Amino acid sequence: MHISTKNKLFKGLAVSIGLAVMGTAAAASAEGLPKSMIWTAYGTTSSGYAQAVAIGNVLKNEYGTSLRILPGKNDISRMTPLKIGKAGYCACGIASYFGQEGVMQFATASWGPQPLRAIMTSKGSFGLGLAIAKDAGVTKLSDLKGKRIAWVRGSDALNIGSTAILAYAGLSWDDVQKVEFPGFKDSIDGIINGQIDAAFTSTVSPHIKRLAASPRGVTWSTLPTDDSAAWDRVHAIAPYLSPVTATVGAEISKDKPWIGAGYPYPILVANAGQSVDEVYILTKSMVENFDSYKDNAPGAKGWNIDNQNFEWILPYHDGAVKFFTEIGKWSDAAQKHQDLLVKRQTVLADAFKAFKATNPSKDEFKTAWTKARADALAAASLAVNFN
Repeated sequence: MHISTKNKLFKGLAVSIGLAVMGTAAAASAEGLPKSMIWTAYGTTSSGYAQAVAIGNVLKNEYGTSLRILPGKNDISRMTPLKIGKAGYCACGIASYFGQEGVMQFATASWGPQPLRAIMTSKGSFGLGLAIAKDAGVTKLSDLKGKRIAWVRGSDALNIGSTAILAYAGLSWDDVQKVEFPGFKDSIDGIINGQIDAAFTSTVSPHIKRLAASPRGVTWSTLPTDDSAAWDRVHAIAPYLSPVTATVGAEISKDKPWIGAGYPYPILVANAGQSVDEVYILTKSMVENFDSYKDNAPGAKGWNIDNQNFEWILPYHDGAVKFFTEIGKWSDAAQKHQDLLVKRQTVLADAFKAFKATNPSKDEFKTAWTKARADALAAASLAVNFN
């Protein structure tokens, strides 16, 4: 065969192969994920970061998608990349709910209510509650009356948690001795050193292990699930808390479980405008490949589809809803709840826009916004929760 003829045949074959590859690539991009994704998460030593890495390995193996994880030291540093579009997702904590509500650290002119949507959540086997010194003489939560309780400066999540647990017992801060500490570790040291009797924490905190090993020891008073009035009081303060049966933690095990409170961690969220197709395939991948990552990071089993609460505090992304509907997990009740939460976000966004138009001063911003927020929610017959 003449060399020029061979070249023509080779070129034709190359073009055909190229077109076939392009077609395959086009199909992959339409049905799969982008070549790279960016998530934010807690620090590199956290279980949330480790879980994100485990999921990222699955995305790489299944779709060739590289997951870059940006660790953040605090809630603002984790949420900022999501807000400005640098990251598509955040493996966040309960601050995602504070962000939706425009409260706490998000009650500022540069933040306000955020249009967040949940993808999935990880429900672990730990709990959250008041760690109580064993020698404090507390056998039930109502025994906390008159006791010394930690208040951690600048830590809204911890203090709201303490407030909610006290409310379960029908108590408030007026019924106990509030002792302020500069940080979480200091509050646990306060129990060990005899300065206080209880502090809000996770059952798996390494600092609680120190308390358990100290002369004072640690105990956890139960929050029975059948006391609906008590749980109503909890939800009026911290609607994100729900009953859990903790099986890991200081003085807690499968053989010695604790009936307490908790919420999922991490909570994978995105903005409402994130691609529906991308979120759909991400959700699908996390559910269908669960067995591939569930044992590869502490707490990763919490992403199980059966652990998802479709009537929680954050609306789900449309892409996730599409997949949950396909597999028969989404119900009419879930959709009704979803519509209410989306309405809530709209009310909050409109209220914040109207409030900022009044040009409030920096000094009065948080207080004035808190009132404007409460007024708008009340007018829409929606729960205020933070006021």
